[in-house]
Amino acid sequence: MESNISQPSKRGKLTKHDVRKIGLMSIFNQSQMNYQLMQAGGWTLAILPALKKIYGKDKKGLSAAMKGNLEFMNTNNYAAPLLMGLEMSLEENGESRSTIDGLRVALFGPLAGIGDAITWFTILPIVAGITASFAKEGSILGPLLFFLVYVGMFLLRMPIAQLGYSAGTKAVSKIRKDSAIVSHAASVLGCTVIGGLIATYVQITVKWKIPVTATKSISIQKAFFDNIFPNILPLGYTFLLYYLVKKKNISPVILIVITFVLAILLSWLGVL
Repeated sequence: MESNISQPSKRGKLTKHDVRKIGLMSIFNQSQMNYQLMQAGGWTLAILPALKKIYGKDKKGLSAAMKGNLEFMNTNNYAAPLLMGLEMSLEENGESRSTIDGLRVALFGPLAGIGDAITWFTILPIVAGITASFAKEGSILGPLLFFLVYVGMFLLRMPIAQLGYSAGTKAVSKIRKDSAIVSHAASVLGCTVIGGLIATYVQITVKWKIPVTATKSISIQKAFFDNIFPNILPLGYTFLLYYLVKKKNISPVILIVITFVLAILLSWLGVL
């Protein structure tokens, strides 16, 4: 575990132009989407110019930062610049790797929920409803207004990145003072977020039923699993995959393929 006692060293300083560039580059957040690490590749690509400026000739530090950011990432695209700016302020002020990675993992889930609620469930449906009524009447204002809102949301990425960067800069002294507590709390929150994602993303339902009489049967899923330990199958399968990756060094891509094959086969057999 990294020491929290030593004072972190100062690194390269970002300008306002660099922070605005982070906001613009955040458009690549979804560019390398995959089922193993989700947005991790696009996320790292977006912040790479800023990381290079911060670490300069420190190739070892840059390598560690890139490896840290190439872990699982999945957040709202319009909220991503906020977290990118916050993380870059911590990077340039020399916070420990564990603190930076822990805060990123702890915050991407809550930001995804807030960002989705604001953009996909509030702004865009309302604007689409209004502009669709214009378009229905044959007015050019409909598609034009919808396009302008999209452009405005894209341009907002730059001030959002600046907002995250400023918030991180102001919080650095507090984070450094209580770095051990912040790092531990971030790790706990991050594990909680990932645990919640498991229950959301991994769904296994057994369709088999035990016949009792000619007209009545008992559902294994409802009568046993849901009553005794809901979501025990997704939890168990997740731990099995973790064991295979961690202890047996099996590639996550192979496990994804096996999962697809098992899902199709067991569904065809009527088990799941």
